[in-house]
Amino acid sequence: MSHEGWQEFDPGSLTGEEMYHLLNAAVVPRPIAWVSTVSAAGVPNLAPHSYFTAVSPEPPIVCFSSGGEKDTLRNLRHTRDFVVNVVPEELAEAMNLTSADFPPGESEFAAAGLTPEPSSRVHAPRLLESPVSMECVVEQEVDVGDKPNTVVFGRVVALHVANRVMREGRIDVSAIRPVGRLAGAGYAWTREFFSMPRPTYAGLKAQWEAQKGSPG
Repeated sequence: MSHEGWQEFDPGSLTGEEMYHLLNAAVVPRPIAWVSTVSAAGVPNLAPHSYFTAVSPEPPIVCFSSGGEKDTLRNLRHTRDFVVNVVPEELAEAMNLTSADFPPGESEFAAAGLTPEPSSRVHAPRLLESPVSMECVVEQEVDVGDKPNTVVFGRVVALHVANRVMREGRIDVSAIRPVGRLAGAGYAWTREFFSMPRPTYAGLKAQWEAQKGSPG
């Protein structure tokens, strides 16, 4: 339905594909988890997942969602671990290449000319070219939705950060320039940054009182 310049959509009356496109365009930009795993046969796998976020800092937990049982999900169910690699803008095309439907016996690392580096605490390799990699062990899997969608929660057991993106003991996001996921074939660069310190209520109240008391 539509009124006064707005359209309202009822998810119950839409097809899954219609809702998929609306949701993907509404929840943007999304960070990309470039997840690396290893198969039971020892083949390293690398695939991007844009339904991804951090969940908890203590302990450090991240999660991503997999639609259906793809190679990533099968592999981590075997080893009970995976690695999340950050996608900087110089690796955008390589990341997109690894989203193709490669057969299970073929490594996306090799196809994209990327380097699987042995991890320190998990079976899955990390991506050497990525400036930030998080080694994770599977904490929990949760199936959601009418069709198979599995949310995988992973505890970060090791974090690898390239010196070139570190500034005074913290990760400098402007040095990574991560790629964000939009809708369809759309992606976003992260090239402009701005800061907004978080306000406190006491500070806001003092500001409001000062404005009320100012002449004019």
